[in-house]
Amino acid sequence: MATLPEEPAIVAATSLEARAVRRHAPQAHVVESGIGLARLRASALGRCAISCGLAGGLRTDLPTGTVLIPSSISTTDGVTVDCDPDWTLRLRRAARELGCVAVDAPLLTSATLINGADRAVWAGRGFAGVDMESARILVESLAVVRVILDTPQNELSSAWLHPARAILNPRNWGEAMWLSREAPKCADLAGRLIAAALRRR
Repeated sequence: MATLPEEPAIVAATSLEARAVRRHAPQAHVVESGIGLARLRASALGRCAISCGLAGGLRTDLPTGTVLIPSSISTTDGVTVDCDPDWTLRLRRAARELGCVAVDAPLLTSATLINGADRAVWAGRGFAGVDMESARILVESLAVVRVILDTPQNELSSAWLHPARAILNPRNWGEAMWLSREAPKCADLAGRLIAAALRRR
């Protein structure tokens, strides 16, 4: 396959996700955007980007650690973006190289956490997972790789939108222990997928 004309910017919401990409793909241009793109500057991106990191699962059959590489992403108000087919194919081939079965189902981008019965509502509309960034990244060419962290069976409190405050509340410490174990593993897998996809150029 022909070499693509531009190396993509890798957009990661948090320092955990960004560090995982930098560890496995030190040559990559990584942009730490903040949750919900709170810290993203448009000038930090070129024409092409890959949204990389964690996602919430919407379907009960997709456990923590499931890889999502969608063909399209949508906002909760119905704006749909088709993912770049070349980079999507490279990401899926990278997943196979790493022994992962990537799920190809639409990803939802929401301004808030999706929990409780709302997960089933969006799953019923065909979405496999949800994040807070991907469909809001305004570039000409976009691909997405996300690894499911929380699931309908194991939900996270909305307090984690502000991690520094959440960790001070003893009610969140059980979730904090689970997150400290699972989130780095999921972020690391996303970083390895990016590295493998970039090697395919």
